[in-house]
Amino acid sequence: MRNSDIFNESKKYMPGGVNSPVRAYVGLTIDPPIIKKGSGAYIYDEDGNKYVDFINAWGPMILGHQDEDVVKAIKETAENEIAFGTQTELELKLAKHICTTIDNVDMIRMVNSGTEATMSAVKLARGCTKRDKIIKFAGCYHGHFDGFLVQAGSGVMTSNIPGSPGVPEGSIANTLVAKYNDLDSVKELFEKQGEQIAAIIIEVVAGNMGVVPAKKEFLQGIRDLCTKYGAILIFDEVMTGFRVAYKGAQSLYGVKPDLVTFAKIMGGGLPCGAYGGRRDLMEQLTPLGPVYQAGTMSGNPIVMAAGLASVTKLYNNLSYYDQMDKIGEGIQKAAEEIGKEKGLPIVVNRARTMMTIFFNEGGKVTNYDEAKKSDVKLYGRFFEHMLKGGIMMAPSQFEGMFICVKHTKEHVEKFAELMRKF
Repeated sequence: MRNSDIFNESKKYMPGGVNSPVRAYVGLTIDPPIIKKGSGAYIYDEDGNKYVDFINAWGPMILGHQDEDVVKAIKETAENEIAFGTQTELELKLAKHICTTIDNVDMIRMVNSGTEATMSAVKLARGCTKRDKIIKFAGCYHGHFDGFLVQAGSGVMTSNIPGSPGVPEGSIANTLVAKYNDLDSVKELFEKQGEQIAAIIIEVVAGNMGVVPAKKEFLQGIRDLCTKYGAILIFDEVMTGFRVAYKGAQSLYGVKPDLVTFAKIMGGGLPCGAYGGRRDLMEQLTPLGPVYQAGTMSGNPIVMAAGLASVTKLYNNLSYYDQMDKIGEGIQKAAEEIGKEKGLPIVVNRARTMMTIFFNEGGKVTNYDEAKKSDVKLYGRFFEHMLKGGIMMAPSQFEGMFICVKHTKEHVEKFAELMRKF
């Protein structure tokens, strides 16, 4: 079947024809390509079109598609085990590797998605502090858990809805919203309700209002506030963990969280998540402590094998990060130069291996309010132009591009050449 036939048929059986909203190309004039194959830096659709992939499964395929070591680990494991719902050595190996190579992770609990990781970390913080309120930041997305769906970034921004129907007011009554990169907005919340605040959860590099890095003094400031008021600081590194640096975004800032959440890359492309941190906090989880969290498929052996192969390869080849950083730098410079040449209002935000090209007259994007001023229609035209030319990017202005180790200088040149024709 062709792309269009598959998509139209899918609409009969899946809402919007998709299993995740961004795939539906809302607001665009074209239907999404249906991808059937990936290899290295490329993906191929059902119509036989070839694309240089700058989505990379929204980050996880940092080693490129069909990495030989990850595929081998999956195949070898699948020949012996698929799922038991019991303990396996593979989950020990991955847990030990992460705890011994990542800062501020004494213990870890495996789950099945980023949403599961963030909601579980918040539950743990509430259980340990015996407080109910949390602070999140406008434009940060931590999954589709009810308590997070307040000014939640890319998905609701693209769909132009303020939150989500189906979320009772009571579910968000304990969610306080501060302004990203604005320490005063956080101070004000603590001054008014500090004794009730269990935790702050933050994307260290926001990836769901487009890529927006936090400022160092802002992160250090919220660390100090959490310490002062006895709240727990949770770094959501679902996107950035093992991506912007092997040790995650926290290693670029030198600010210490109490809990960290992971997903994406640590599954090697398979559904996975985890949360970890200080031993005294993690030991409050059942069966050691009173905070209940469980998951039948958590620690699935095939997922653990893929994840272990992926993060081990990255750990053993740390030079990959400088290599990818140079690719990202090349695209950033090209986009900024072309923007000046063409008189386009371009702002490029980049955190090493993840980036967003904003069409934004403001000259900078440091928070949700500034991101919302971007020209989504112009970005949509740009996206369609690039896709037709063989470059796969995020279809939403409020998502990121992701570099993999298989990207080369030739891919940067192709990107620049095609962008210059826009």
